[in-house]
Amino acid sequence: MAQPHVQSGQVTSVRPLGAAIAGARTTALLKARQLEVVRLVLHAGQALREHAAPGEVTVHCLEGRVDFSLPGVTHRLEAGDWIHLAARAPHALRALDDASLLVTICLQPGPAD
Repeated sequence: MAQPHVQSGQVTSVRPLGAAIAGARTTALLKARQLEVVRLVLHAGQALREHAAPGEVTVHCLEGRVDFSLPGVTHRLEAGDWIHLAARAPHALRALDDASLLVTICLQPGPAD
């Protein structure tokens, strides 16, 4: 059964999962007309191949470590690190440890570059 999205005005936790991360899965917290917010869970060795979003994206590493690849550069994200991407920026991720990340996606296309 799908988990319901967070409702307007509802408080929810995005604290690190700690030991519970071993059995955790990615969860969509919110999907609205303009915005999507996801707790992305990647277990050690898992990867997301290169992709892009129509609008801007932010990624906040809550726990663990991931390699976050952009064309020509790979950044190591650890707990507390945050990155912003322009609209349509290609990127890929690979988990070095079990990791959870708070991903915010603007669903509206950004202005043409």
